[in-house]
Amino acid sequence: MKLLCTLPLWYAALALGPLLEAQDAPSEAPAPPTRVQALDVPNDSGHAIEIRWKDSPAPGVHTYEVFRSPLPGEAARGATEAPWLSLGTVGPGEEAWTFSSAERGVRYSFKVVAITADSSADSEIVTGESRAQWFDWNKLWILIIGGTICLFVILFIQLATRGRKLFVRKIAGLEAVDEAVGRATEMGRPVVFVPGIMDMDNVQTLAGLTLLGYVSRTIAEYDAKLDVPVSRSLVMTTGREVVKQAYLEAGRPESYNEDMVHYLTDEQFGYVAGVNGMLLRDEPATCLYMGAFFAESLLLAETGNRIGAIQIAGTAMPSQLPFFVAACDYTLMGEELFAASAYLSGDPKQLGSLKGQDVGKLIVMAAIVLGSLAATVALWTGSESLQSVVDFLKLEMFV
Repeated sequence: MKLLCTLPLWYAALALGPLLEAQDAPSEAPAPPTRVQALDVPNDSGHAIEIRWKDSPAPGVHTYEVFRSPLPGEAARGATEAPWLSLGTVGPGEEAWTFSSAERGVRYSFKVVAITADSSADSEIVTGESRAQWFDWNKLWILIIGGTICLFVILFIQLATRGRKLFVRKIAGLEAVDEAVGRATEMGRPVVFVPGIMDMDNVQTLAGLTLLGYVSRTIAEYDAKLDVPVSRSLVMTTGREVVKQAYLEAGRPESYNEDMVHYLTDEQFGYVAGVNGMLLRDEPATCLYMGAFFAESLLLAETGNRIGAIQIAGTAMPSQLPFFVAACDYTLMGEELFAASAYLSGDPKQLGSLKGQDVGKLIVMAAIVLGSLAATVALWTGSESLQSVVDFLKLEMFV
């Protein structure tokens, strides 16, 4: 009876024996990676080396680990031979690794190790160094487009200098400046100009002060009153110089008073409270807001609307444009603020720059339209040639 019970166990051990011995046997050592290369990454600043190799043909490779030799300063103290430094691991089938923290002109040694469950195989040791390139040839189209725009800027400046009239569409808000100043003169009330709440390092503040020069010259000619409250000391100093020069050009230097441009406070809502109090007390006939504005835009515009003033606003802050549009009579949107100086002054250099930038916008718009059409048709037809056009416009020209 006992013999009959042990027979199945004996047959099972006999059948499973070879399988257990196969599992206990060590796996075959992998073949080391071949064709290892350490290549400088092109079109970079000189801090990257790409290590490439041929995937090991032996099965069972779990990962590839990339090592580099240490520099003299990285060697361990007291060690006769410094260990190799691991850069990282990749899975089987991968054949490249980028060492992105290399020093320029320093030659490094690299090796790639194929790792299985219980063994490994080292590749041959290769050396490489990184070099910086003067030009990123992947951005060649950026250079071509930029050069084209510069050529058109120079061309339009030359045309404007020689008396050629360049077309610039009318901006309603700027056309209304003379009317608004004339209204303030007739009513005997001041014109308030607010150049935003940012400092001189903001381009919108510079654009606002440029408009302040034109408005001040018009006010000086009409002999009206001007009030410019500011929230930055540098803006106050610059604004005074701008207004003084405008009165001088208008032939009324004796009418200039530096208190026309005065400082209130750097604190945002303290400044708004001061300006609103001034608006309610003096009840100006015209309010102009030209510059960078934030949460105070609606507070200022609503107060000016309440006292019945003509209000002209201009800003490049998208989040504040709806408030100015709702509460002001005229609003300069975005680039209209920056184009205002060229529009009002008629200076050939400014007009030429403005028209040259328009050419750049046309180039970008044409590329967007062409790329959209090519992508649509390529999706419908599966055309590889059209897809190559899309990739060129997307990757080569603007990335």
